[in-house]
Amino acid sequence: MLSSLYVDFNSYFASVEQQEHEQYRGKPIAVVPVMADTTCAIAASYEAKRYGVRTGTIIGEAKKMCPDLILVPARHGKYIDYHNRLVEAVESAIHVRRVMSIDEMVCDLTGSARQRAKAETIAHDVKKVIADKVGPYMKCSIGIAPNDFLAKTASDLQKPDGLVVIEREDLPHILYSMELRDICGIGRNMHKRLWKHGIYTVEMLCNAPKEKLHAVWGGIEGDRFWAKLRGEQVPFYEPNKTTVGHSHVLPPRLRTQESADGVMHRLLQKAAMRLRKYGLLTANLDVRVRYVAGDRWKCDMDLTPTQDIVQLTGALARMFEQRPVHDGVPFFVAVSLNKLIPAGMAPVPMFEHTGPSREALNTTIDKLNLKYGRNTVYLGGAHNALASAPMRIAFTHIPDVEIDEEEEEDE
Repeated sequence: MLSSLYVDFNSYFASVEQQEHEQYRGKPIAVVPVMADTTCAIAASYEAKRYGVRTGTIIGEAKKMCPDLILVPARHGKYIDYHNRLVEAVESAIHVRRVMSIDEMVCDLTGSARQRAKAETIAHDVKKVIADKVGPYMKCSIGIAPNDFLAKTASDLQKPDGLVVIEREDLPHILYSMELRDICGIGRNMHKRLWKHGIYTVEMLCNAPKEKLHAVWGGIEGDRFWAKLRGEQVPFYEPNKTTVGHSHVLPPRLRTQESADGVMHRLLQKAAMRLRKYGLLTANLDVRVRYVAGDRWKCDMDLTPTQDIVQLTGALARMFEQRPVHDGVPFFVAVSLNKLIPAGMAPVPMFEHTGPSREALNTTIDKLNLKYGRNTVYLGGAHNALASAPMRIAFTHIPDVEIDEEEEEDE
């Protein structure tokens, strides 16, 4: 019996830009974080994909593949606005049970809607209401299946603007034409593990006994995967948050060590504000820098569990002191807060100079920035990077616009 309808928006960021700007329609465009040949595409229109341009393609290479490629600066606030409008539009046709990412959502089929003809009618209604309420360039592929996993898989089988139904009698042979890496949940590392266990094709994966997949996954997640392949509705599992962080490709004007340090301070302050909103503490700070020539610098430091920006800034300064002298040109920086625990579970530190006054300081900083706008109050290390590190969207995480207000960047 059909039970899930999965909506996957095609080339989402690029489609938003084509919906917004008539001059981009029907043209090969790539959405980029900064206007530089050394960055990579974070989205490509289908016109660009025909030339081989994909998410992650270095722009210098993309221009060789597609000489007429149009570069469009990313506008993450706009993509969140469209996301909210799209959820509202789909909701008017069928209830959205869960938003899976910025460009994906899943809906339940109940009652007569579980019959194929009715489910397909609902899918066409969803496409129509999106075109009418949001715009005709916001195309989506819809998958319908007995569970969320197979509905997601079905949505990947026909793009763009597809509609694919997988019924139980179609299983498992309908999946055999896919590559292992095409299956949701099989990334590079899992692909290697499958090969190590003698599973080289989707057909072999589908026919493997539950015990073998348990061994491949190293636990019950293998059992869950075995069940999902057979159309069983496996309860959604929300993993605990293990890291909070931000990364940034530096625009050419900020590709100096001093500017890169300022951006890292800015990223740290953003991450710390998110940490406090989530009610978490971090026991590890990790920073990374990549240079134009290919060199890298990485450093991490364990901490007494904290969410205090003064302590975190001091730790970052100590890490900078450990950094070897490097005359390279930095182009990418990242800051991550790891080893997260709920604030109420941490022991009270005996020797750290924190307490109610420091908590009040952090709370006041957050309140002022939320009320009057980002950068109203900040620590001085970020002063030369206040206009940098704007909102970024990881596809599985939709930013909180209160915290992560978008700003424009120079080229």
